[in-house]
Amino acid sequence: MSVRTSDRLLSPVRGGLSPHAAHGAAWNTDVPLTQVVILAAGMGTRLGRSEPKPLTPLRDGRSILQRQIDCLRTVLGEDTPITAVVGFRSETIMAAVPDLLFTYNQNFACTNTSKSLLRALCTSRHGGVLWLNGDVVFEPALLELVLPSLVADESFVCVDTSTVADEEVKYTLDDAGYVRELSKTVVGGLGEAVGINYISAADKPMLIGHLERCADNDYFERGIETAIQERGLRVRPIDISRYAAVEVDFETDLHRANTMIPGTAALLADVADVAAEAG
Repeated sequence: MSVRTSDRLLSPVRGGLSPHAAHGAAWNTDVPLTQVVILAAGMGTRLGRSEPKPLTPLRDGRSILQRQIDCLRTVLGEDTPITAVVGFRSETIMAAVPDLLFTYNQNFACTNTSKSLLRALCTSRHGGVLWLNGDVVFEPALLELVLPSLVADESFVCVDTSTVADEEVKYTLDDAGYVRELSKTVVGGLGEAVGINYISAADKPMLIGHLERCADNDYFERGIETAIQERGLRVRPIDISRYAAVEVDFETDLHRANTMIPGTAALLADVADVAAEAG
């Protein structure tokens, strides 16, 4: 199987060509050249499926990963460079989406998202990076909401202020309205981080340094939080609560994600009506 790695993306740029020339295809001129990373190396044991969690099928027939790719390319452009960090059953994922770029976290079984993101950022080209967890299902309109911050090259974390569950990553703000704390242990959280984030070109070296210091079992949010506390990293929270975004960890999450798909809510209502009549 022929597989591309992110190093192939880097070589033309390092050779002096523009990113546009490196890709050849026309870009959406309304959207900045944005490199995207999808963290898809984890084992996803909580969902209890045989396939890697990003390949979990949704009700419309697409996998979580394919739906992410379609949403990204619809909003950011068909030629948006997307790199997947793979580990667990990597060949299965690469075969499912062979047009992506790939980087490999060989320690996927004993490390967490901090090390997968570190791997991706270290192999990225110059510029900011938009990244998302490989198990988040979201409305494409959410990406339209963050476009101004992408254009401004401003680091951000997408948050949902409508829910603050104990087991999720929560956040608080400083007096200027930037993120102060970002972890699962935050007390008095204002909402949840949804797993879609951006680091600016200027801030990326700082985040890389703090991800390097993270313990193997740390989530990437730990690197963001220590960079905020120790280096004054400024990360803006973008409230996406008007749009649906679900991180699929359990079957109940998958059910919620499926209700986001057009036509699914009506289908589920019909099923419920039939079941009620049968009962």
